[in-house]
Amino acid sequence: MPRIPLARAALAGLGTLAVIAAAVQPVSAAPRTDRSEGPVAHAFSSAAAEYGVPRDLLIALGYSETHLDGHHGLPSQAGGYGVMHLVSNPDQHTLELASRLTGDTARELRTDTAANIRGGAAVLRSYADHAGLSTAERRDTDTWYPLLARYGGATDPATAQLYADTVYTFLRQGVTARAEGGEKLTLPAREVAPERGSLAPAAQSPDYPSALWVPANAANYAVGRTAAISKVVIHVTQGSYAGTISWFQNPSAQVSAHYVVRSSDGQITQTVREKDTAWHARSGNASGIGIEHEGYIDNPSWFTDAMYRSSAALTASICARYGIPKDRAHVVGHSEVPGNDHTDPGPNWNWTYYMQLVGGSTGGGEVQLSFPSYDTLRSGSTGAQVSAAQSLLNAAGFDAGTVDGSFGTKTTSAVTAFQKARGLGADGVVGARTWTALLSAGTTPALSQGSTGAAVQRLQRALTAALGRTVTADGDFGSGTQQAVRDYQTSRSLGVDGQVGPATWGALQAGR
Repeated sequence: MPRIPLARAALAGLGTLAVIAAAVQPVSAAPRTDRSEGPVAHAFSSAAAEYGVPRDLLIALGYSETHLDGHHGLPSQAGGYGVMHLVSNPDQHTLELASRLTGDTARELRTDTAANIRGGAAVLRSYADHAGLSTAERRDTDTWYPLLARYGGATDPATAQLYADTVYTFLRQGVTARAEGGEKLTLPAREVAPERGSLAPAAQSPDYPSALWVPANAANYAVGRTAAISKVVIHVTQGSYAGTISWFQNPSAQVSAHYVVRSSDGQITQTVREKDTAWHARSGNASGIGIEHEGYIDNPSWFTDAMYRSSAALTASICARYGIPKDRAHVVGHSEVPGNDHTDPGPNWNWTYYMQLVGGSTGGGEVQLSFPSYDTLRSGSTGAQVSAAQSLLNAAGFDAGTVDGSFGTKTTSAVTAFQKARGLGADGVVGARTWTALLSAGTTPALSQGSTGAAVQRLQRALTAALGRTVTADGDFGSGTQQAVRDYQTSRSLGVDGQVGPATWGALQAGR
């Protein structure tokens, strides 16, 4: 096959998977690898040897996509799976391509890390063959730049460049990461000079000069606003930086945010003008500016100091320009916006530190009490749920000190005192029973279907903690709440009528 110039091959391939699977031939059926390696490192070595893709390149790609975390087979926001983020969505099908190339099933590629890494290597090799790379050229890490750009799935050259640049940044800086099972992988720093070809850099942001500008597809946001800008909404992407920007360019996504912040260095890209309505937070869309942060809510390694500082500077600028108070009533998480079922930014997001960087207050507004689920909290825990527990303890007359989201000795003492007063195991740990008692504390009015108000919200939060499933805390006692009450009454051997009277309130407030 004649060699196609790399830049032209990459640009021609962006957004398409017109690759003949049969053209990819493994280098060796039984590659030689270091038997002293852990299973993930061994999988990278084996895949690199089998498909003739540089091992360090594969590791840097996997780290840039997922920090080498397969997330138990769960998809990213863009429908990507596993360490190598093999994608299956209406416009990108690297998962299906990998299945054809390797013979592994889609399920194996989604859930088995070794298969997923092998699949990523096979896809890259197919791109190399399509571009006409020789064996010698494939050994040169710098020649893979446009093929990595293609792997990211972006149809826009600027986004493709962001994707490939991130991989080469990790090659240049080196990486030390913990993979599944705690296995440590080290990628030594190296000199790189990637062959970028004609891939163009992104333009400058029209609203925030230090950011880049890569616009979302017009199908994923609304022009103009129907309400004044009054809040900043903090999100986590559940995917990579460039992958998220690319997803916002996909008309089938039906989502977007105004800004995306990169984990490694805090680089910011704007994708929707502030004057327009991004689709990121349902009821908060009209009045909010959405900021996405690269990473996954269950992996704190994504939340770097560079990300916090860069994002906080952006939030401070937005607040100053629109007269938004710099407090937690106006700088909120996605999970705090009414009518949402998302949990980001999650318990690993350090709100206290972030708001200090913004230059505002960690308080200044109502503390978030409603969550889709309630984590077990103990000494050393931090985050929004700790703030919720502290606020509830203070309201109940048990001094937890300042509501700062940090579970210290004073909070532990308050929890222990509360537990003793309610006849709970006094261990200073806020588990399901303590949460149930805390969340239901207060007046005990009779409630039934059709009831509304704050007491219904207290009930719904307490049921969420007690049942271990989300009961929407919207203050509206509808059929879903009635069923949750029935389920609670059944499981606690109470009279089952779907109504909340003294017996049901008493059981909740006793942490049953």
